[in-house]
Amino acid sequence: MRKIFYPVVFHPEEVGYTVSVPDLDGCFTQGDDMNEAVAMAQEAIGLMLEDQKVYPQPSNPADIRTAPGDFVVMIQFDEEAYKKQFKPVKKTLSIPAWLNTAAEEAHVNFSGVLQEALKAKLNIG
Repeated sequence: MRKIFYPVVFHPEEVGYTVSVPDLDGCFTQGDDMNEAVAMAQEAIGLMLEDQKVYPQPSNPADIRTAPGDFVVMIQFDEEAYKKQFKPVKKTLSIPAWLNTAAEEAHVNFSGVLQEALKAKLNIG
């Protein structure tokens, strides 16, 4: 598995930071504090790279121009750690037919509901 470091631009806000990854077009996120912003940057990088066979070459951080107050941080993307945390796992389950019909008519996202319920049951943020 691959590990790569990308320069990431952090822009301080009234609360937290907005974040952009110049080497990955359209890669933006935010966090309410530095720790959350870094974690969100790692996840955003993973989302951008998860189907790519070749990762874009990281820029030299010294070459990145920032606005006043912004700063550049090198963020590691660890492919193995990302896949362990975010790779979907297929599960088979059974529910009553009437509940399935009602949920489908309401356009319920079954995976989303199950994830939310499991997080609540396990007291996970």
